Amino acid sequence: MPNLKKSTNLQRVLVVGEEVKILRFLRTALDIGEFSLHQADDGHAALTAVESVRPDIILLDLGLPDLDGVEVIRRIRDGSQVPIIVLSERDGEDDKVAALDAGADDYLLKPFGSAELRARIRVSIKRSLQQAPEELLSCRGLEVDLTRRRAAWLGEEVQLNPTEYELLRLMVSHTGKSLTQSQILRQVWGAASNSKLIWSNRSQSFSVRL
Repeated sequence: MPNLKKSTNLQRVLVVGEEVKILRFLRTALDIGEFSLHQADDGHAALTAVESVRPDIILLDLGLPDLDGVEVIRRIRDGSQVPIIVLSERDGEDDKVAALDAGADDYLLKPFGSAELRARIRVSIKRSLQQAPEELLSCRGLEVDLTRRRAAWLGEEVQLNPTEYELLRLMVSHTGKSLTQSQILRQVWGAASNSKLIWSNRSQSFSVRL
């Protein structure tokens, strides 16, 4: 999954699709020092990237090689409320309704202009932040942004995989409290995880001290 433009301080835009022409256009349209572009060629790659990239917004082409774009939207919505803008040549009302009902925030017909695209991205991100006010946990130089699922140490973003983030979120949320092994397993790995992980029998809990 290529990163079209690397930066940790910009709005992360996940582009889902493999059409060369639109990718070239997006590079130019969003190369204004405001966005960081990441690409997923197909639906399965997009579902993985939602967790690994943690985008601020997704630009999704409905015509994907492996999954229908509407199905991708539904799967993303199962675990994330990240804004989704559909970019499509399908101009039928049924296509628009299906995408919006599945959870898309906006539907933009091709071709479209750079200024309109940037405006729609800003509006979608702003609306999502208003609907889900930012929750920021801080402790001695460590900050965990619960809305964007990001962590920073002394102002520098820390790159974490999904499991590492969940562990950190859980510990920061319970500073000064005790967590049992079963609590950690259930909240980080899920209820069925006990058979997959082996823990020491010396202690059934530990205290979080940050």
